Amino acid sequence: MTNKSDKFKQLLCLAACVLMILTVSIRRDGKWLGHKVEAAADTVKAGKIQTLQTLEDGTTVINTTLLGKDITGYAGTVPLEIRIKEDKVVSVKALDNEETPEFFEQASSLLGSWDGKTLQQAQELKVDAVSGATFSSKAIIGNVRQGLQFALKTQQEESLLAKLDLSAKAIAGLIVALMAAILPLFVKNRRYRLVQQALNILVLGFWCGMFLNYSSIIGYMSNGMNVLTLMIPVIMLITAFIYPLFGKKSYYCTHVCPFGSLQELSGKCVKYKVKMSPQTVRRLDAFRQVLWAALMFCLWTGVWGDWIDYEPFSAFIFTSASWVVIGIAIGFVLLSTIITRPYCRFVCPTGTLFKLSQSSK
Repeated sequence: MTNKSDKFKQLLCLAACVLMILTVSIRRDGKWLGHKVEAAADTVKAGKIQTLQTLEDGTTVINTTLLGKDITGYAGTVPLEIRIKEDKVVSVKALDNEETPEFFEQASSLLGSWDGKTLQQAQELKVDAVSGATFSSKAIIGNVRQGLQFALKTQQEESLLAKLDLSAKAIAGLIVALMAAILPLFVKNRRYRLVQQALNILVLGFWCGMFLNYSSIIGYMSNGMNVLTLMIPVIMLITAFIYPLFGKKSYYCTHVCPFGSLQELSGKCVKYKVKMSPQTVRRLDAFRQVLWAALMFCLWTGVWGDWIDYEPFSAFIFTSASWVVIGIAIGFVLLSTIITRPYCRFVCPTGTLFKLSQSSK
């Protein structure tokens, strides 16, 4: 009976966490899983958006807000304005979006890739995503493709194979994520753990820029997830929220998270460790919980929702991350050499969310 009671409590905690994130998504983005909450207001707004306009000088302006409504970047849709004159692309301009400014600024370097090309040349042009801003880059490329297809009246649904990312980076990231999700369940070996942590850091972290944080989780709740294009985050979410239901609590934090792995490996570099009394540990743990409550209040009220951009995970994408984020990440990595996983244990808001979802503080 106790076991059933614990499972029910765990399910309630998971549901409560889902509702908390759902509330933030609706307050911030006005939608959940890609569905607008205010359908009537949205219909009126959509009616005012002109997908196609022709200016006095003959320039055709295509707005991809509706054409690319199902194409999401890191934090949401990435609508564009494409100007065409005499069968050539004049310019591609980004409209308002919810992407993280630092990452989108880097991805925006793609916007000039189609300038001066004929519509046919632009449609056939193969543009690579910008390293460090992959999701935003792919959203830009997808919106340009939709806009050009509309201009050429050649709109067609992409095949399942075309939606798959079969690049070496994506395949390597998927393999490492699957290893982290499966092998630790059966392999209890220190050497393997060191290898897996190194792979988490190098492949998932620095190469792929894949991790879970508040920004990504809220983005998935707001916009939904295309499983084919987001297989690595799906695996991570399963280890974070579903594994604990089967007794594997804090599995993501312990076995998958790149920043957690980096802190743990850094701790192995220095033998000396600061000795903290149980009372100090309890106080720091209490601080983590109070901090999480305060930050959630900021998200719910909109007082300071931008704090989600300062979690240190995005420092792995160092070409796009702000110096503040990189500084925070470096500080905690250095601290982890003398204190075991300090960010994970005493600060991490994302980790606290995971803990609450599995009915532990």
